[in-house]
Amino acid sequence: MKLKTTIRDVAEYASVSTATVSYVLNDVNKVSQQTKEKVLEAIKHLDYHPDFTAISLSKRKSNMIGVMIPFVNHSLPPIFKQDHYYTEIISGMEYISSAQNYDLLISGVRDSEDCKSWVAKRNLDGLIISGPLPDSLIKELNTFNIPIVLIDNYGDFEKNYQIMIDDELGGYLGTKHLLNNGHTHISFVRINLPSTDLIDQQRYRGFKRALNEAHISINPDLVFDANGNSFEIGYKIGMKILDLKEKTTAIFASSDILAVGIIQAFRENGKEVPKDYSIVGFDDLEIIQYISPKLTTIRQDVFNKGVVLVQTIIDAIEQNGSHPVKLTLPIELIVRESTRSI
Repeated sequence: MKLKTTIRDVAEYASVSTATVSYVLNDVNKVSQQTKEKVLEAIKHLDYHPDFTAISLSKRKSNMIGVMIPFVNHSLPPIFKQDHYYTEIISGMEYISSAQNYDLLISGVRDSEDCKSWVAKRNLDGLIISGPLPDSLIKELNTFNIPIVLIDNYGDFEKNYQIMIDDELGGYLGTKHLLNNGHTHISFVRINLPSTDLIDQQRYRGFKRALNEAHISINPDLVFDANGNSFEIGYKIGMKILDLKEKTTAIFASSDILAVGIIQAFRENGKEVPKDYSIVGFDDLEIIQYISPKLTTIRQDVFNKGVVLVQTIIDAIEQNGSHPVKLTLPIELIVRESTRSI
């Protein structure tokens, strides 16, 4: 039986010390480029596979970033199957983490105890949290002394990094666009979930601000609560809009996926967008480029948001406790084919 190649074998083959091999494996800048290449050639020739778990423990660094996202129906798969926002943001996270030799460990949030237990059992270098958690829980997670980045959390957490967009402005811009096109009877579709409640409150606040500026009263019959973010839920809300006794000429949906479902409901019932209804979405996800008509939407670069999240936490890890920042990423109104003037 062939014996497993050891670090000593690599050192002997490259005519260097085991310490030099260790420096190369740990990317310590204490050896010349020529020596580094000799060691790497020896590793390749001998087919040496270092124990990175042992290396990370010795360095007290795992190159592992935890990502906690909210459960839907007590399971993670529906999030990735139904909500393309998470698919896109995780893609951005994975892109940058792989490029910088970090791994992502993704888990769903069930409750506070489950969350604490999950973090305690992992040798994480940092943690990304999507959606709101109780302030008390975030304070407890801070006791693990690892950088924590919060996504779209409107709380005041001085010890944590926060990455968000101006959701209120997004709600305002989308509504203002419809008002500028002559629409005064506008429906608003918001997502009513614990994980998105604060986000959609902000978007709804922007919706109300635009209507108030136009001296238009809020009609509660034109406000719809979605119990999730999926095509199917959007479709059901589209059917409800069709049954409205109140007149509506435009819809602002709090996500692109809901907007697509609404459009499909209209299409199946002989209604055309934007001829019969104008509609605005939110996010500008990659998937919407394949639907017709092209969707007017509030663009946040979701893929880039994932990149920024992971780059922020890697910078915090490698700078060993840099001062936490609160970063608001840009948004913009993208006007396409789903809205028109009346």
